[in-house]
Amino acid sequence: MATTTEPSRGFLAPSWEVAHLFPVQGRWSESDYLNLTEHTNHLVELSDGYVEVLPMPTHRHQKIVLLLYRLIYEFMAANSLGTVLCAPLRVRLWEGKFREPDLVVMLAEHRSREHEAFFDGADLVVEVVSDDAPERDIVTKRQEYAQAGIPEYWIVDPRMEQINVLRLQGAAYQPQGEYRRGDVVPSALLAGFQVAVATVFDEK
Repeated sequence: MATTTEPSRGFLAPSWEVAHLFPVQGRWSESDYLNLTEHTNHLVELSDGYVEVLPMPTHRHQKIVLLLYRLIYEFMAANSLGTVLCAPLRVRLWEGKFREPDLVVMLAEHRSREHEAFFDGADLVVEVVSDDAPERDIVTKRQEYAQAGIPEYWIVDPRMEQINVLRLQGAAYQPQGEYRRGDVVPSALLAGFQVAVATVFDEK
C-alpha cells in the first residue's frame, strides 16, 4: 500500500501536481482560459497561448478605479448611453487575446458585444498604471487596444498624477491631451463628460 509523508511543519511545499492539470504555457486555448477564470478570484489574462496572472491592485489603485466608475456610471445612466463595468471583466481583443481593463465602457448601440463570459472589445477602456509593471499599461496595452479598434483609451498614472487620453486615428492612438493638476479631463466619446484631475488623485 502506498504511503505519503507529511511535510515538516517548517516547510510546506507547493502542490506542484495541480499544475499538471492545466496546459503548459503557450498551449492555453480560449476555452481553457475561460474555464480557469470562472473558478479563480485572481485577475488573469490570456495572450497568445500564455496566461498572465496579475498582481492584486493596491488600495489607492482601487479607490481611483471606483471613483472613476461612479462618475462615469452616473453620467451614462443619466443619459442612457450604455454600460460601464470594472475589473474583473474579460475583454476579448481578438482570438486568443483577452485583457481585463480596470474600466470598460460599451455604448448601447454595441450591446450585442456584451456576452456573459466576456465582452467583444469595448468603446472606451481605462487603465490605472500599476507600480509593478507600468510599461504594460503605457506601452503594451496601448498597442493592443489600438489593434483591437477601441476608440478611446485613458491611462491614469498615480505616480505622475497625470491622465493621458488617447483617441484612435486609423490604426494607432493619437494623444487628445495630457492632463495634470489644475486641468479638467474631457472625453470625446462621452460628449459632455469631464473630471478634474485633482478630484481623481485626491481620492482617499
